[in-house]
Amino acid sequence: MLTREGALEIFTKSNALLTGHFRLTSGRHSGQYMQCAQVLQYPRYAATLCEALAEKFAGTKIEAVVGPAMGGIIVAYEVGRALGVKAIFTEREHGVMSLRRGFVVNPGEKILVVEDVVTTGGSVREVIDVVREKGGEVVGVGVLVDRSNGKVDFGVRTESILQMEIESYDPEECPLCKQGLPLVKPGSRQV
Repeated sequence: MLTREGALEIFTKSNALLTGHFRLTSGRHSGQYMQCAQVLQYPRYAATLCEALAEKFAGTKIEAVVGPAMGGIIVAYEVGRALGVKAIFTEREHGVMSLRRGFVVNPGEKILVVEDVVTTGGSVREVIDVVREKGGEVVGVGVLVDRSNGKVDFGVRTESILQMEIESYDPEECPLCKQGLPLVKPGSRQV
């Protein structure tokens, strides 16, 4: 079983946990940023983290795993592999999260929604909405890193590998801005 310390070691070794002055997808600012793409570029680390996430749902009937593009694609694939079920992803089309590429969620299908990092939970909520619109049943949410430290509630069982309280600030009140530190927008989604 992967411990919190073991997970932190993996994120540290892969340079996934960054320190500086960052603009988050939510628009808030932070002195730390978890860039899961850095850890997911190593198949060995991705497998270890996602197998541990899949273990948290052992005994739960899951027929498919769905994650949002981009961050959730590898996580969905690896968790699906560990669970022995299909893995698909949603992506934005004209700004709206949707299933594309012929992916299907069948009515009544038991779905686990996964993501690499959750801060406000916006992308996960969008995926949950897509799954429910297609008639799927969301049985849980699994994330590698919960930056909300358990504060985000999706209304279903939620598990994470690592919970972190990474402080974030409204841009108008950001102490890093007041110090004049350069602002960086990491990640893949533009705001």
